[in-house]
Amino acid sequence: MSKRVVIAGLGLIGGSLAINIKKRSNTTLIGYDTNRKTLDYALLHGIVDEITTDFAKALSNADYCILAAPVSKTVELINHLRDVHVTNSLLVTDVSSVKQPIMDAAKEIKQPNVTFIGGHPMAGSHKKGIQAAKAHLFENAIYILTPEAQVSQERVEELKQLLAETKCSFLELDPTEHDEMTSVISHFPHLIASSLVHQAKKWQKKHERIPNLAAGGFRDITRIASSNPSMWQDIFFQNKTIINRLLKDWINEMTELQTLLQTNDKISMYHYLEQAREYRDGLGAKKKGAIPSFYDVYVDIFDQTGALLKVVSLLAENDISIKNIEILEIREGITGVLRLSLVTQEQQLDAHRILIKNGYETMLQE
Repeated sequence: MSKRVVIAGLGLIGGSLAINIKKRSNTTLIGYDTNRKTLDYALLHGIVDEITTDFAKALSNADYCILAAPVSKTVELINHLRDVHVTNSLLVTDVSSVKQPIMDAAKEIKQPNVTFIGGHPMAGSHKKGIQAAKAHLFENAIYILTPEAQVSQERVEELKQLLAETKCSFLELDPTEHDEMTSVISHFPHLIASSLVHQAKKWQKKHERIPNLAAGGFRDITRIASSNPSMWQDIFFQNKTIINRLLKDWINEMTELQTLLQTNDKISMYHYLEQAREYRDGLGAKKKGAIPSFYDVYVDIFDQTGALLKVVSLLAENDISIKNIEILEIREGITGVLRLSLVTQEQQLDAHRILIKNGYETMLQE
């Protein structure tokens, strides 16, 4: 019998999940969204089988429901779900990057045939909307699940099976543990990146050519500041207790650094930088963390027509899959640098050997 799966929210994440789940032969996908154009697009392109703007009606005979909306909207949907009469055994999950408010709301669901398992696929894109949805978005990414203690492992495995086509790696965490770790490695760095951009913008009043110099390292460390402001505003305020704590830690850290500079303590500054380098270089060296670590190869290329294509084609011919490409620095007529991110160390070493053999200068990320 076909299982009915409701995807509530057909943006980048919801749409991409729908594409993967639709690969299963025994599922019928129902898309729910408040945007009619989004629904029409999803139906026209075969991303879902049915569409609706009636959340309660969609849930009434559903087997699964994935809440793929912003955090605050997801809480609203959970509150709405509490009053919906469901006839089947319904397994509900979400995709929110902040888990505690979601799990608190889910605890108020009193219907015995409804099971809630928190979820967070740690993947995304600079693009948004159903038009950006793609099947490979979650491949090799960490997908965090936060089931409550009373949820059976059978139900957890059932959810994993539903999401199996994403080709992600599942990790089970406590909601508080999840929120603290993702704050440290994802949420808070976004806030800092945004503050660095604001600082550069203010200094541009004095040095108007700052944008001409803001390439390479600056663009690299502030890249995440280009993400969706509405989404991140929601994340910060839903997770503000932990973010506030991290801000206090950061302010104390900056005060200590300022003291090192003011007292001319070069030895302590050296040790500070050395310890940061050692810790950073050790990240992902033995195993992947909550955010997937990749193995990078840096390649020198010239500013010539087809230079990028030659590198990509060379690796493709040797069955090496590139997870991400970033142009770190290139100026007209001279050498630039590509950063190629690969999933395994074996692929990193193979790519290095192939590129060296074909005359490229490369450097491996240690």
